[in-house]
Parts: sequence; C-alpha cells; structure tokens
Amino acid sequence: MRRRFAVWQGRPKTGLRLGSRFGKEDQRRASGSPAFSTRGYLRWATRTEAAKIGGVGLQIIRDWVLRFNARGPDGLLDGKSTGQPSKLNDTQRQAIAGMIESGPIPAVHGVVRWRLIDLAQWIFEEFRITIAKQTLSRELRAMGYRKLSARPRHHAQAAGAIEDFKKTSPRAWRQLRARRRLTATR
Repeated sequence: MRRRFAVWQGRPKTGLRLGSRFGKEDQRRASGSPAFSTRGYLRWATRTEAAKIGGVGLQIIRDWVLRFNARGPDGLLDGKSTGQPSKLNDTQRQAIAGMIESGPIPAVHGVVRWRLIDLAQWIFEEFRITIAKQTLSRELRAMGYRKLSARPRHHAQAAGAIEDFKKTSPRAWRQLRARRRLTATR
C-alpha cells in the first residue's frame, strides 16, 4: 500500500485547509514554512509526486513529514541548531581558570606565559581531551577571559633612542604658537 499525504499545488482561490485538527493560527504558520513554500492548494499525493512538485529530494520530504508528525506545523519552521556539545565540563573549566590565574611555572610547563596552544597541550596532558585553539579561545571568552598581548619591543632598544629620532618643530613655529596662546587668553 502506497502512503499518500497532502501536498500543495497551484495557487489557492480560498483559504488554506490542513484539516480539522489545526486552527487558523496553525495554518498561517504552516503556510510560511519551507515545506509549503509553493503556496498552492492541498491534494493527496505520494512522496515521489510531492518531491517532484516541490523540486526537492525524497529525503527532504521524509524529514518534513517526520517533523510535521512530531511537532505539527511548528516542526516545519526552521529552528536554531543546538550545535555540538562542549568538550569541557564545569570542573575542567574551573581547573583551567585556576591554572590561568596562577600562571605557568617555567620549570614545569616550559613556558613563561600561557598561549592558547600551551593551554591546549596542558588540557591534553591533564584531561586527555584534544581541543583546537579556536575552540579553546571560544571557551575562554565565554569564561570571561580576553586575549591580551603586550606591545612588542625590540630587546636591544636603548632607553633614550626614541627621543633622539623624534621630530622637533622649527623655532619660528614654536614662537608663533606661544603668541597665539597669549592672544587667546586675553
């Protein structure tokens, strides 16, 4: 026995009829869904015919039918995906926060400051969890940490070297500036 279900075809001349189980609000929500995007009238058809009418594959029709049967017209609306669950649990996050706050021990950890790759290595050694730098960055950001980096400075830079290279204004400009200040205060 071939299963048949309602599909849209053509343009409706009157209101939408999904059945007695659904009110006008349900019909309005369903008419804006991707499954009913052709906005046609309902007729009974097989899944293959419905796929041809809608220009989609059988798998998509099957997914729409399952979503509609499980949640009604709301199931046909696109929702936000839940995404992949976090690799770290709360106790592991607390341990990471403690390690960041205490800072690395150079003799033990082999670094003088934490970088994402160093933290990822420490997490692997401690919890046997492989975590990417981007994922770790997202986790740390959610915990309230921000990436801070000091301004780079050459190790051989002399303290007074910058002052020697600063430009100075010509003497006439300095005198003109002083005169303008005097006239502005009067």
